[in-house]
Amino acid sequence: MQLDQLKALAAIVDHGTFEAAAASLHVTPSAISQRIRALEDGLGQIILRRTTPATPTEAGAILLRTARAFALLESQARESLGLDGAGRYPLKVAVNADSLATWFAPVLAEAATWDETTLHLEVEDQDHSLDLLSRGEVVATITGHGRPVAGCRVELLGAMRYLPAAAPHLRDAWRRGRGVDWARMPMVRFNGKDDLQDAYLRSRGITQAPPAGQIPSSQAFVEAIRVGLGWGLVPEGQLGSLLTRGELVRLSRDHVDVPLYWHVLRLDSPRLHRLTAAVHRAARPLRRTS
Repeated sequence: MQLDQLKALAAIVDHGTFEAAAASLHVTPSAISQRIRALEDGLGQIILRRTTPATPTEAGAILLRTARAFALLESQARESLGLDGAGRYPLKVAVNADSLATWFAPVLAEAATWDETTLHLEVEDQDHSLDLLSRGEVVATITGHGRPVAGCRVELLGAMRYLPAAAPHLRDAWRRGRGVDWARMPMVRFNGKDDLQDAYLRSRGITQAPPAGQIPSSQAFVEAIRVGLGWGLVPEGQLGSLLTRGELVRLSRDHVDVPLYWHVLRLDSPRLHRLTAAVHRAARPLRRTS
């Protein structure tokens, strides 16, 4: 395999089509096609699904991770040699929405001081973001899984604590003895991948979920709970003064701790080392003792 072939692969995945990839690399679509065809012929495997957008096959995902690593190392080498065209290297990172809305903000502040690097964030559920790393679409990710990906390091960051909360009038409408009617009280999910509330209900022996709204925004999710659309598990860091002001109430004294892990390409890269250090500093609130 050759570097220009790997660059072509990464450009196609990043831009979705052969034509857009060609434009980004300032070559013809025919040249892009020839590079991919030569790479596939040399490997004896298909590396791209010719869909719109194009997506890597399992073999293509392995090569795509390699392409990301080569691109990062090439950028650093050009910068170290003082060559023109080094530019700002885009670090593609997957972050779950709740982290982005709470503890991850200091990472953005640190990244604002980096002259040669930019952050390109992909927002994905913590239970699914590892797929983006496995497919080579990002160089690092925050996930809820500790299983390692080939060619990557995995480090425990801590755990996000979620509290079951609702608007006071919703709780009062669904009171049942000293608690609430969990089986019938409406709830809110973040999106179709969000299983947090359902898992919490299952832990209480409830297998049939009640009616649920869907709000795919961390801020709007909390607002929907505040106005009474349903109950939900809210990150402790987002509750702020809502509890003290009485706009939200806890529905029980228990909580759910969701472990978070940092997965990053296993490279001796100053950019990745600096990013990893920034993430660990920002994640200090997650390392609770109780």
